[in-house]
Amino acid sequence: TRSISSQDNKNTTVHSHNTAAAMASSFSSTAASLLVFAMLLQTCQATRRLTALVQDPPMTMEYHKGALLTGRIAINLVWYGDFTAAQRAALTDFLSSLSPTPTTPQPSPSVATWFTTAHKYYATSKTPFPTLSLTTHVLDTSYSLGKHLKEPDLLTLAARGGRRRAINVVLTAADVAVAGFCSSRCGSHGASPRSRAGRFAYVWVGNPAAQCPGQCAWPFHQPQYGPQTAPLGPPNGDVGVDGMVVSLASMLVGAVTNPFGNGFFQGPKEAPLEAATACAGVYGKGAYPGFPGELLVDPATGASYNAHGARGRKYLVPALVDPDTSACSTLG
Repeated sequence: TRSISSQDNKNTTVHSHNTAAAMASSFSSTAASLLVFAMLLQTCQATRRLTALVQDPPMTMEYHKGALLTGRIAINLVWYGDFTAAQRAALTDFLSSLSPTPTTPQPSPSVATWFTTAHKYYATSKTPFPTLSLTTHVLDTSYSLGKHLKEPDLLTLAARGGRRRAINVVLTAADVAVAGFCSSRCGSHGASPRSRAGRFAYVWVGNPAAQCPGQCAWPFHQPQYGPQTAPLGPPNGDVGVDGMVVSLASMLVGAVTNPFGNGFFQGPKEAPLEAATACAGVYGKGAYPGFPGELLVDPATGASYNAHGARGRKYLVPALVDPDTSACSTLG
């Protein structure tokens, strides 16, 4: 799961001085509006949710001694619905950016550098970090399961990727409704049941452009709640896709550090906080609810970003809890 939490407004007690009461009420309303604007977290199945959390002090991720991914792990993409070639390229290039090669260097700060924080969790567990490789693309442009999906449908789609030693990524198009999408989550991750065929981890992320850009594409769209600050320019020129990148980054780190629900997280297993979701809404230094932090700006396009990726791409990636400091770590 990146989320928006709600806090009930507290009614100001009316005293004899009406002016003071009005000022107190105004202050309470403003404070509640700021708190309601923190972005996106997760639950059991590691959902990138719409419940806010501002961590002070930052959280320490506890290792629950479960199995982690190791060895060669394939990343398989299942494209469900109508995606343009440009949209597929932007998301595919992001995944390619996680493990750069000598022929695909990335200027600093980079997506690859950002992802090294996930490596630190494996060092703590003394498990070799997996070698990730982008492998298979499955296109379902006919909406074979319809345009209203439930949780079991996501697992069915994920199974079209590799059955073992894989992270299967299900990406749903802007016109596909998924249970809980927008109302409680922007993406999720989980794992298939144990079977003789093997077991795989999976990630689901939806395109929020048509359904909830103010929730799942912030800060590239005005927020649905809270102060209506001006949106930032999306680095790939697509509000929905750049919002998907944030969710995909969050959920992929969750799938790597807590693939089967008993890896690294804090809090109850039914509603865990993971490396990315514990830092929801934080992208740069100085971030606070409603402000993503200090970011880089492309002088040519005016787009905001914090990481360079493959093939000259620019992306916005979320802060991660650094296990060395137990603090939300941002690039730059």
